[in-house]
Amino acid sequence: MKQYSILFVCHGNICRSPMAEFVMKHLVQEAGAQSHFRIASAATSAEEIGNAVYPPARRKLAEHGISCEGKRARQMTAADYREYDLLIGMDQMNLRNMRRIAGGDPLGKIHALMEYTERPGEVADPWYTGNFDATWRDVSEGCQGLLQQLMNDVWH
Repeated sequence: MKQYSILFVCHGNICRSPMAEFVMKHLVQEAGAQSHFRIASAATSAEEIGNAVYPPARRKLAEHGISCEGKRARQMTAADYREYDLLIGMDQMNLRNMRRIAGGDPLGKIHALMEYTERPGEVADPWYTGNFDATWRDVSEGCQGLLQQLMNDVWH
């Protein structure tokens, strides 16, 4: 049975991508499929390296019973492109920077999270919008859609 490795990526790795990482881990655990997934997150920038998840993002996860304890921001590397099956960005700038870091996307591994929803687009950065509810909704829908697609692959 296939195992999937997924790296969620945003600008700083303190809001959107860690929210996606821990929402996906939670969904995978609820599905009893932990052994089929390796899930992490990273930043395209070096600005927040070593920092914890931004407090409002941490609180939004906690509201839904999800802990992100111990998570520290790290930057995506070219090696991540080789190590992960899917690299999931939050917006067009993330996707451009991910391709730059990876040296392109010859294997088609880089995707936008909202591709896996009924409303493709971008996950707005709550660092700027202040709207963590909208980010939660987008991240949740994106992760649910992604998991549904991957579980179809795993079980078929």
